[in-house]
Amino acid sequence: MPALATKLNDSLTVSSDSEQNSNNTILINGDWIGAKQTMSIINSFDNSIISEVSCANNDHVDQAIQSARQAFKRNQYQPSHQRADILKGAAQKVLARLEEFAQTIALETGKSIVAARKEVTRCANTLNLSAEEATRLTGETVKFDSFTGGENRIGFYEHMPLGVIVAITPFNDPLNLAAHKLGPALAAGNSVILKPSQQAPLSAIKLVEVLIESGLPAGQVNVLTGYARDFAEQLVSSKDVAMVTYTGGEASGEIIAKNAGIKKLAMELGANSPVIVMNDSNIDKAVESCVSGSYWAVGQNCIGVQRIYIEQGIYQQFKAKFIEQTAQLKVGDQLIDGNDIGPMINETEAKRIENWVNSAVNKGANLLVGGKRDGACYYPTALDNVAQSENLICQEAFGPVVSLFPFSDLDETIELANNVEFSIHGAVFTANINTAMKVSRELDVAGVMVNDSSDYRLDAMPFGGAKRGSMGREGVKFAIKEMTHTKVFCMNLDA
Repeated sequence: MPALATKLNDSLTVSSDSEQNSNNTILINGDWIGAKQTMSIINSFDNSIISEVSCANNDHVDQAIQSARQAFKRNQYQPSHQRADILKGAAQKVLARLEEFAQTIALETGKSIVAARKEVTRCANTLNLSAEEATRLTGETVKFDSFTGGENRIGFYEHMPLGVIVAITPFNDPLNLAAHKLGPALAAGNSVILKPSQQAPLSAIKLVEVLIESGLPAGQVNVLTGYARDFAEQLVSSKDVAMVTYTGGEASGEIIAKNAGIKKLAMELGANSPVIVMNDSNIDKAVESCVSGSYWAVGQNCIGVQRIYIEQGIYQQFKAKFIEQTAQLKVGDQLIDGNDIGPMINETEAKRIENWVNSAVNKGANLLVGGKRDGACYYPTALDNVAQSENLICQEAFGPVVSLFPFSDLDETIELANNVEFSIHGAVFTANINTAMKVSRELDVAGVMVNDSSDYRLDAMPFGGAKRGSMGREGVKFAIKEMTHTKVFCMNLDA
């Protein structure tokens, strides 16, 4: 690669800010380049440096947008079978390198190696689903003669790609959530500028490398690593960007929405998931599911269990079993098989959770299990008697902490469960179909899991928020529809 510039096509030149170095993590038109500024990616368990990545700036933004525009013009009519082949090939390569991907995920996020391996298999599934939907993206005929004046007209509509899509992904599922944006966007024929999480960009970079190895045309995906604060405003506000798809926190989402201007937005902004456990439920199944749902991925899970409402008749039994199972979870090095809980993304987040728990306890909550921090590791924690005004209840905890509440009135409990601004999933455990239907109808969420944890997700199902977080849907088939527009063809046969 030349030291200062690489010629792209006849009209686009990409220049780096300095001589190329080994931290070439900015991708523009098929070339990985570096930048003057770099940042370290840290293993939060021992604070060791995993890698250095380049920090993009506004010049890189302009180059990436121009590259993406040109790639879209070249490839928007690429046959769907070719798009599908690229995505299927990438899925196969991801599975062939499963352990490599899993190690990367675990190192950069703190997620246990077991959970990381599951994420890799889900990523492959997401890519395969995207490949399938690429060849299923069809429109329908329109009955123009269904209204007076439409006689002798025939026609149809089809789904067309939007153009350049900016995809901004979080750290907690750095591989599969990147796949959930890249897969559908590419299946529909769009080009993408990917901004992976600044804390955990390495898995997403590997995914893009695999897509390129599988035949992805140059410029179809461009990657900007580094600090969003340095270039995100220029990126999302560009009139050449047709859509911004973002997964992350409310504060950043609000900034993106203000800067984006008139364009399509899809956002998943987190949640505070409630679970209701009835007297007639299978208590062992409910406890097992809730423990897993509370602490999977160190609790850094937007649909993880955060509040559990247990009917009074089984509350003491449920609580005892929940404490017992939680106490058995092993905390430590995320790369060691057998450890259930690794570190949080960084020590700052662990200290935040520690402060939230201490605040609740100081105001009368009972610490049932956990409540211990060791560096970035926060031990799986459960409390009861937590005040409704505490952050652990009214905000998204995004950590390995859950609060238990006994209840006797289901209607009041549903009202409490709904008393949050952002929601995605809820859950109910019951043997009564009428209760299941009542709770499913009345919980103000976008998905209800019956006799399952709120954190269950199939990558094919529609996924997104309710209430203030209701801004589009993921789930491959549904994301593809978000990333296209309909185009109508109508022929007047009398002409």
